[in-house]
Amino acid sequence: MHAVADPLGALPAAVVVGQTPSMREPRLLDGVLYWLEQRPHEGGRTTLLRRLGPDQSAEELTPGSWNLRSRVHEYGGGSSALGHRGDGTPVAVFSHDGDRCLWLLELNSSDCQPRRLSPPGAYGGGLIDAVHDRWIGVLESGSNEGAGRDQLVAVGLEGGEPQPLVEPADFCGYPALSPSGAGLAWVEWQQPFMPWERSQLWLGHFDAAGKLSGRRLVAGSGVEPNLEISVFQPLWCGPHLVVANDRSGFWNLEQLDNAEGLDAATLGVEAQLYWRPLLPMQAEFGLPQWVFGMGTQAWDGEQLLATACLQGRWQLGRVKPSQSGDAGQWQPLDIPFDDLAGLCAERGRLACIAGSATEAAGLLELDLGSSNWWHSPTAACPLAPQAISLPQELWFEGHGGAPGHAWFYPPSGGAHRGTPLLVKSHSGPTAMARTGLNLAIQFWTTRGWGVVDVNYGGSTGFGRAYRERLAGQWGVVDVADCAAAAQALVASGRADPDRIAIEGGSAGGFTTLAALCFTDVFRAGASRYGVADPSALASESHRFEARYLDGLIGAWPQAQDIYTARSPLAHASEIRCPVIFFQGLDDKVVPPEQTDRMAAALEANAIPVEVHRFPQEGHGFRDAATLIRVLEATEAFFRRHFNL
Repeated sequence: MHAVADPLGALPAAVVVGQTPSMREPRLLDGVLYWLEQRPHEGGRTTLLRRLGPDQSAEELTPGSWNLRSRVHEYGGGSSALGHRGDGTPVAVFSHDGDRCLWLLELNSSDCQPRRLSPPGAYGGGLIDAVHDRWIGVLESGSNEGAGRDQLVAVGLEGGEPQPLVEPADFCGYPALSPSGAGLAWVEWQQPFMPWERSQLWLGHFDAAGKLSGRRLVAGSGVEPNLEISVFQPLWCGPHLVVANDRSGFWNLEQLDNAEGLDAATLGVEAQLYWRPLLPMQAEFGLPQWVFGMGTQAWDGEQLLATACLQGRWQLGRVKPSQSGDAGQWQPLDIPFDDLAGLCAERGRLACIAGSATEAAGLLELDLGSSNWWHSPTAACPLAPQAISLPQELWFEGHGGAPGHAWFYPPSGGAHRGTPLLVKSHSGPTAMARTGLNLAIQFWTTRGWGVVDVNYGGSTGFGRAYRERLAGQWGVVDVADCAAAAQALVASGRADPDRIAIEGGSAGGFTTLAALCFTDVFRAGASRYGVADPSALASESHRFEARYLDGLIGAWPQAQDIYTARSPLAHASEIRCPVIFFQGLDDKVVPPEQTDRMAAALEANAIPVEVHRFPQEGHGFRDAATLIRVLEATEAFFRRHFNL
């Protein structure tokens, strides 16, 4: 048997996760680039920064204890909004996690301090309405009781109580204001569906007093009642409205011409007839709407830019509509990045978060006229280029014989029959395994491990049919695909069948535990805040996910037998290998009691178990010390039980 690579050149955990911040939600305003930065070395605090130009240093606008975080739907996003007051003053409105209030910051004053605008609440996903001097966004109530509601509300920039604009039947979000300020588009969805399963696009107009009238459904499920359709990120391109609509099987861009001037009588019940496909492609121009603040398309005032996912890799390009009404053209931009997020644009410039297999994620700025671009990663890569393990595309025969996809990262020195293998089951479970430089993966490959990051059935990036493979089959398809990916690597001589581990967080933690229960492929597992008892999740979960499992497993409690059949907790006696658990004690999505019960069941069966609990952490870890401890403890646990 081959020896495992010498770990002396291994990447330290503190370098992987200890100090590097993550960037999100870039925005261009008056030629200035703003973005949010989450800092693990400050306990996961998120702050607002700006840079006047690509060659300028960053300036922090919310130092100290300010923490820009939204709690809407628990997952948040869209915690800040940038725009202008009616007098042209640039401002930011943000949700501060310290008191859950909205605050306003004037951006052209170096000594201006934030000013409180609203009473406490779960605010997020907002924008600035300059015409009426107000913030418009989502306010959620009752989020912890499984009941409650969303509202689109307005909060004046002088402060005051939130004023309702839209009271949907259930959920809403992603408001988009037309350039004139007269038209407002937004998305709604209702339980038991999630927004990436079935959602609707609504359109209304403001009168002179700022009240919304003429509210009407214009796209998505309901317009075409026999189809389940998801819409993503409404965007105004001048007077036209663009949205990513997956009625073709992929989130493709469609346009409603002159949407500001269309009234309810014009649209009637045939609204879908007025939409024009811009770019029919087998590519995804959308994402599952777990959080607010995402962006895959942007309008710079003259042209439409977009990011598109083709078979698991992202491209950045221009959308060139046809003047005749036929399909337009996709014009990819020549950049060396294929992991993209958070696109924005303004007057011939664009910005986004960009990375590649060899370049860490960072801010990308591009001049659309000259095609010059600047990339500033969050941190320099600590590995020499030749030491980076590059992703290799792996197609395998997955559940039911369907083709499955994964990215395989061979260890330093190459893969062979004695290579220990780590299988990564991503969370969501609608997320996707991306190709950007992931130092947590390099942590393992520099220690002689192969890593396979699996896009199991249900993952995003391959169309709606691929996502729907998991419908009613959570705990079956994902488990089978993770096992099949590992077996494909064993069969090709790139992994040791006796040294295969699996790890995942949240939904990926459920897949991990289910894979340990229901297959004999894996020899150890690591679960981070993973679902151990889906019936408890179905009966106790927060409002956003209260009915999520209806589509993944079955309606609760009618399908209780299926829940029991899929439950790792109910089948803990089937696990015969060591398991390590990591759990935040402030987790509202997967309560700590689930992990405690699962660990106790394994201990009762004399299975080696470790449990690490973190008092200040919730669902998804933020603090640097926590992240370092998780990575180091996982590696030590696997190494000990694999005799490495």
